[in-house]
Amino acid sequence: MVGDYNFTKQESLGRMDFSFLFPLTKEGNSGKIAGMSKYIIVTGGVCSSLGKGVAASSVGSLLECCGLSVAMMKCDPYINVDAGNMSPYQHGEVYVTEDGAETDLDLGTYSRFTNVSLTKLNSVTTGKIYNEVISNERAGRYNGRTVQVIPHITDEIKRRILAVGSHTGADVVIVEIGGTVGDIELIPFLEAARQLIRELGKGNALSLYLTLVPMLFGGELKTKPTQHSVKKMQEIGIQPDILLCRAEHPLDEDLRKKIALFCNVEPSAVFTSIDVNSTVYELPLEFHKQGLDAKILSRLGLADKKADLSPWENFLEKFNYPKGKVTIGVIGRQNFPDDCYKSVRESLLHAAVAAHNVQLEIKKIDAERLETGDSMSQFFEGIDGLLIPDSYGQRGFLGMLAGVRYAREHKIPYLGINLGMQLMAIEAARNILGWHDADSTEFIQSTSHPIISLPEEQAGLSAAGLMRLGASTIILEAGSRLASIYGNAQQISERHRSKYAFDRHYTEDMAGCGLKVSASAVDGLVEAFEWDSHPWGVGVQFHPEFTSRPTKPHPLFASFVAAALKK
Repeated sequence: MVGDYNFTKQESLGRMDFSFLFPLTKEGNSGKIAGMSKYIIVTGGVCSSLGKGVAASSVGSLLECCGLSVAMMKCDPYINVDAGNMSPYQHGEVYVTEDGAETDLDLGTYSRFTNVSLTKLNSVTTGKIYNEVISNERAGRYNGRTVQVIPHITDEIKRRILAVGSHTGADVVIVEIGGTVGDIELIPFLEAARQLIRELGKGNALSLYLTLVPMLFGGELKTKPTQHSVKKMQEIGIQPDILLCRAEHPLDEDLRKKIALFCNVEPSAVFTSIDVNSTVYELPLEFHKQGLDAKILSRLGLADKKADLSPWENFLEKFNYPKGKVTIGVIGRQNFPDDCYKSVRESLLHAAVAAHNVQLEIKKIDAERLETGDSMSQFFEGIDGLLIPDSYGQRGFLGMLAGVRYAREHKIPYLGINLGMQLMAIEAARNILGWHDADSTEFIQSTSHPIISLPEEQAGLSAAGLMRLGASTIILEAGSRLASIYGNAQQISERHRSKYAFDRHYTEDMAGCGLKVSASAVDGLVEAFEWDSHPWGVGVQFHPEFTSRPTKPHPLFASFVAAALKK
């Protein structure tokens, strides 16, 4: 049985025969197999950025609301081994899992919509697949066979997909395959999906296909792109079981029947993924109204259960009927896309809506314009709080530093994350202690005051620049603001993605100018600062945004928004 089967490296080699894992029942291979996870394969066509990640996450949330356990997985066709070296301007933020995997931002969406526990198992790329297969070939583990895309690459893809169900024991595993059907790099993943659906049987796996029904000038919805896209899937050998049609307005019955006729699906299996009015968190309720969860349960042979959607209903009630408004300024580089800081933006929204029932407005502030030396007040006019998220490279550094100084001197609630925390120390050294060359060795190696540097440099070793990734224990200073935010806990666990750290040799200097250490790692590295004699000024080395959810906002963001509301 898949749920009990322990996949080993040796069994991933050579031609894999999965049939022994899925014995025929009296009803044939479509019957339910005890202990086996069901699989939903989510793909998309016509064009990119249709919202497969949000759609897959909404389905996962609905199934959880029906009382089922869910696991989620992303298969990305890019050749990068992971998202760690990819520009956020091109691909959005890098989401870090508990065990330190650098992944696509869609995994952050999974985390916000569901209660899944994500690890490196939940993210697969073409780079990882080929890296594994080539390593096996170099080690001679294929017994002299010619290594090919089929079966060796597709078998490795299937092994990793099935391993998620085996490892989690989830009732349903939702597998999102990135990219657009028709892309050349997508072919091995679609072939693996085709094989998997056949081997598991229709009652144990289904294909959910997201497509586009565009509206032309004059308001007419056109189905032809969907028809051609689905035919492309059929040519590959996959017949979609459920169509999720992205459209500006709900599809009427005639359009659904037309799409069903040309795409070889039931009219009741055609659903609309509408352009939501104000927030993606409307989608689980919208899909439930259309009966998507009931259709999935029926197709997978699972008991039809009444979904408890009260958490989403409560969140949207607060979202739609706010009792106030808060404006947060976020400093970043010129024209930074929203996806660069996706988790930060969502965490602010969770805190504003769920914790304080207020409307959130985010004001983007261009760090490079702050460097011009013009009047600071024009950039910060109307903001209630200021946030500087993580960033890499020297571009915009002086502008961010000016923003930190403005927040400190004008008593504006401030939250700094990673670089945003490090800037607090550099700003204090430059503007209070008078060390005008104080800097980070990330930017200037020759500074006489390396306030921020690599831990290896601080220890007098050669700088390897190893990234700290994943969750680790943080010890909070008793009596600090940070400790009170976490309910006076003595220690917490948070995720990291950083190389550089504050040099503890400067701790007393910082304390002398009102910058206190409020948390440290087990190995002694400084994890957080806070301004003394300031309404609310906190900087943290870790990334609290990765664990915030709409129905459970992170306490650090909730406290920050509360301080902004007081202002």
